[in-house]
Amino acid sequence: MTHLVGLDPGRAKCGLVLVDPDQRLVLDGLVLPTSSVIDQLITWSTRGGLGMILLGNGTSSKEWEAALRRLTSVEVVEERGTTLRARERYWQLWPVQGWRQLLPRGMRVPPGELDALAALVMVEDHLGHRCRWPQPRPDFKSVPEP
Repeated sequence: MTHLVGLDPGRAKCGLVLVDPDQRLVLDGLVLPTSSVIDQLITWSTRGGLGMILLGNGTSSKEWEAALRRLTSVEVVEERGTTLRARERYWQLWPVQGWRQLLPRGMRVPPGELDALAALVMVEDHLGHRCRWPQPRPDFKSVPEP
């Protein structure tokens, strides 16, 4: 079984998502400091193989592409608008609860970083379908630099 990785690159942090495309299932999603990304990809690779990495074409993608090609095949994909779409996708996966339902949609701000969900949006665009993300909702706080 090979997995698909979405990577939303940044200068200080990156969003990563590991997807089983056959099951349409998110296996893991993280926001990591850039210095931890390669180690995480190697860890995921040892668990089930990486079929491909979908790399967003935004910030520092050229630098990332060369490093990632040493691990597996890489496809650079459009990432324009994924951050805004990630916010909407967050609420689709984990609907608003409690008093927050009373807030207008535009005022609802998901807790934590959305970089992993931006990576998921890129993967879903590539696959042409939505993926399930099992409960419970992950904590998308950035991991501090080691």
